[in-house]
Amino acid sequence: MGFFGPHHQLAFIFGVLGSIVSFMVFLSPVKNFYTIYKKRTAEGYQSIPYMVALSSSMMLLYYGMLKTNANLIVGISCFGCAIEIIYLILYIVYAPKRDKVFTVKWIILFNLGGYCLIMVATNLFRERSKRVTVMGWVCAVNSVAVSASPLGIMRRVIRTKSVEYMPFLLSFFLTLCSTMWFFYGLFLQDLYVAFPNVLGFLLGTAQMVIYVIYKNANKGVEKTEKMQKGDMEGSVGDINPCFPDHEQEIKEITIVIAEKPVESDEMKA
Repeated sequence: MGFFGPHHQLAFIFGVLGSIVSFMVFLSPVKNFYTIYKKRTAEGYQSIPYMVALSSSMMLLYYGMLKTNANLIVGISCFGCAIEIIYLILYIVYAPKRDKVFTVKWIILFNLGGYCLIMVATNLFRERSKRVTVMGWVCAVNSVAVSASPLGIMRRVIRTKSVEYMPFLLSFFLTLCSTMWFFYGLFLQDLYVAFPNVLGFLLGTAQMVIYVIYKNANKGVEKTEKMQKGDMEGSVGDINPCFPDHEQEIKEITIVIAEKPVESDEMKA
């Protein structure tokens, strides 16, 4: 049996590891939503990654149910659907009105409408194998979309030089998750699972590189602002009349001003 044969034991091991890492990936935004809860606002955060992740979990759940011996995919997809729904509910509660409308609209059109449309389309095929193939391609495209969804955040980090909205742990676990599921699909000869995770690995690595580049950018800006503030305080101190160097000059000016009215009164007399 060659290396690319169906090594089911290795596939099971990587599937279990992939499920564990996926579980951690799904929980990684908890810190962001705790911050949203404390601030009572989701302004500055985007709902698109969570809608795409929900769609991916829904598609993989359906794919796993159509395909035989895919219990690991079904299990982690169920958990993914549940946690992403919770995230989206919290986002809608605390998001600004404009973002709420946008999110609800696209959940209805993209998540619910798209999912129902795909289910109807796949059920037009009588043969189960064809339905599996169609859903495999759908899941592959969705997985690529999930991998590419942080591109907007990466662009924002580069533009603002701030990593506030791109947690390092999320990028790390996404990369690790893509690696595990790639080998799972490879050993099962499931290209619909293996192929998209190559892109996921590359984009996850790019996110970590960008994080390392810009993680100290804010500290540098704060240090510069403090130095500028110190220079301004020093400049103000140079002209501050309360300093000893200027006390004598102030006294002399005060004496001259006080004497002038007296001189004027004497002249009038």
